[in-house]
Amino acid sequence: MNIIEEGRSPLFMDPDPDKAREFFRGKPRAMTDKRMTEKESVDKFIPDGCYLAIGGFGANRIPTAILHEILRARRRNLGFLGHTSTHDFQLLCAGNCLKKVDVAYIIGLEARGLSPNARRVMESGKIEVCEWTNYALCVRLRAAAEGVSFGIARSMLGTDTLKMSGAKVIECPFTGKHFVALPAVWPDVAVIHVHESDIYGNCHIRGISVADLELARAAKRVIITAERLVDSYAIRINPTRTVIPFYLVDAVVEVPFGSYPGNMAYEYFSDEEHLAQWLKAEKDPGEFQKFLDKYIYNVSSFEEYLELCGGIKKLKELRKLEALVDN
Repeated sequence: MNIIEEGRSPLFMDPDPDKAREFFRGKPRAMTDKRMTEKESVDKFIPDGCYLAIGGFGANRIPTAILHEILRARRRNLGFLGHTSTHDFQLLCAGNCLKKVDVAYIIGLEARGLSPNARRVMESGKIEVCEWTNYALCVRLRAAAEGVSFGIARSMLGTDTLKMSGAKVIECPFTGKHFVALPAVWPDVAVIHVHESDIYGNCHIRGISVADLELARAAKRVIITAERLVDSYAIRINPTRTVIPFYLVDAVVEVPFGSYPGNMAYEYFSDEEHLAQWLKAEKDPGEFQKFLDKYIYNVSSFEEYLELCGGIKKLKELRKLEALVDN
């Protein structure tokens, strides 16, 4: 195949589908009880140096409880798929967890502004970076889910993003036209928050799914956090609602309000006051360390964190606010 141009950045994950297939061939796929705590799932599936991907979209439907546990476990040298990442990336930078990042959307918390600390971390030069677009990372995950070594797109042609990526411009063997070849990416572990799951890992998601369905099929290990566990009968009675099936899942963690302070569609709105507190605290590194100690490192559980942030009174307010938005 004729290669016309290629990006200058290194790939952080091997796109060889046969190596990935070798792993998946030995992965257990039994329909067993996969319930774990946040700590158990992090201890078992997220070691130092692994390549991590987080589901959700921006601050919507993010697995905050697992991210807090990653920080408390003092994980280091992680690779990261920076796809539509806002508060999740903010957290990982706060914990100095990262070594290399496939970048599409990071640092920004959308209309809320930029994360001062995440910006300091990225500007320090300590983290290796390979640039992509959001769509390019979707294509990379889809290629992995399909079991092939690359996908193709046109969207990065002629851009500086292409130059700073690990992609290659190729000539189509059928038409002679130029396309961008995007290497498949198989994350070591993905963490995805969902509305409902049974104990086996059959999952329901309401609202936008972005690339999570592809991510669940591309990742070698999948940790599911769920707003609630439901009986398996609720899954079987309407199987077409199951968007992530049990055989992809390695751990199931029940975490009510598990996306807080992010938004959970049809469940609760984001806590904009608390997210603003994060951005304010980050401006001064000394004050930010006190903030982290208060809300993460000196906290024993996600439930205790929710209590610190206003408890059931605050959570009921966010439920009412989401109901107003939906209507």
